[in-house]
Amino acid sequence: MRSLRISQLAEQAGVGIDTVRYYERSGLLPEPPRRPSGYREYPPQSLQRLRFIRKAKALGFSLDDIAGLLDLSDRRGDAEAVKHLAQQRLAEVEAKLRELRRIRDGLRRLVDACPGHGAAEHCPILQALSGDAA
Repeated sequence: MRSLRISQLAEQAGVGIDTVRYYERSGLLPEPPRRPSGYREYPPQSLQRLRFIRKAKALGFSLDDIAGLLDLSDRRGDAEAVKHLAQQRLAEVEAKLRELRRIRDGLRRLVDACPGHGAAEHCPILQALSGDAA
């Protein structure tokens, strides 16, 4: 595969051009050499790296976490460190799910308590939010 222009790289990776530039500025994507014309000339590895970043973001990894994963990948780190990062992320996701279930259950109780008619001042949802009801 030959080198890519930024627009080609962005399109093939499924990201915007500004995203490519942002990842360069943040150090996640090495700045490519430039042609004599000044255009960036991205090697094929940049596409793989961008896809890696996009997939890691889709799993909810932070940019700092992604930088750590890329560092481990670049220097052929051990799988234990990679697993540890993934386990941390999984624990965060599970905590968020517990919180979302708590919110869902609270909202469900409020919705079930509200008859959906009458004056708003007697609405159990508004009363609960204002502290007038449990």
